[in-house]
Amino acid sequence: MSEKPDDSGVLFAEPGARWRTVAYGPILCLIIFVVELTTGSSVHWFALLFCGSLIAMFVVLQVIAGQRHVSVELTDSTLRDGTETLPLSSIDAVLPERDEDAWDDEDWEEARALGELSGVPRRRTGIGLRLTDGSLVQAWAKDHRTLRATLTTAIGQPPEPDDPVTETGTDDQHSENGVDR
Repeated sequence: MSEKPDDSGVLFAEPGARWRTVAYGPILCLIIFVVELTTGSSVHWFALLFCGSLIAMFVVLQVIAGQRHVSVELTDSTLRDGTETLPLSSIDAVLPERDEDAWDDEDWEEARALGELSGVPRRRTGIGLRLTDGSLVQAWAKDHRTLRATLTTAIGQPPEPDDPVTETGTDDQHSENGVDR
């Protein structure tokens, strides 16, 4: 399952982390440097240079880890969540979203999350998938609705209706309090 993805067209992508965050610490140190220069106080050259470079080095490690472990990419033939790549041919169905009004969890919410992390990463939302062997897994993304729609289209599954229509028609629909009965 962890094979290298081919060069098919990318349908959906989330980078996991961005390189611009490396600059935040040094920029803050530069602002402090400018404030020290303009106020006439003593300038802490070594401390600002040391702190700016130390912060940048730690953030570089976080960006590399973020891009490796929490990035998402959907192509014409594969779905990659973190370090795990899943061929689209092994996905049988994209399961419906969790019903917010339901008391019980959906079966797919307890399934294994794709990637080598122990669960769905923070600030990401799981998407239930049924594989062709019958097992359940969770894909995940920050923009889970776009990934769900794109993945549903990519595997050739008809999209879910946003507002399901009852089979009995509109004649049997009544208000909750029974006023129209």
